Amino acid sequence: MKELNIMLACAAGMSTSLLVTKMQQAAEQKGIEAKIYAVPVSEAANLLSDEVDCVLLGPQVKYLKADFEKR
Repeated sequence: MKELNIMLACAAGMSTSLLVTKMQQAAEQKGIEAKIYAVPVSEAANLLSDEVDCVLLGPQVKYLKADFEKR
């Protein structure tokens, strides 16, 4: 199975660090290979590629959802 590439974007890339840790633990427990990381939303758009399987936006940047869906 392909490793999942999951990017979390928030205002500064810091507030999601706990969530990243919890998601990594859950993936390991379920035997899912995943690269899970957090970035500031200002960098997230530049990091989007075909390699990113899922983008999760933090609540403080939910207003950018439509923009990310277009990309």
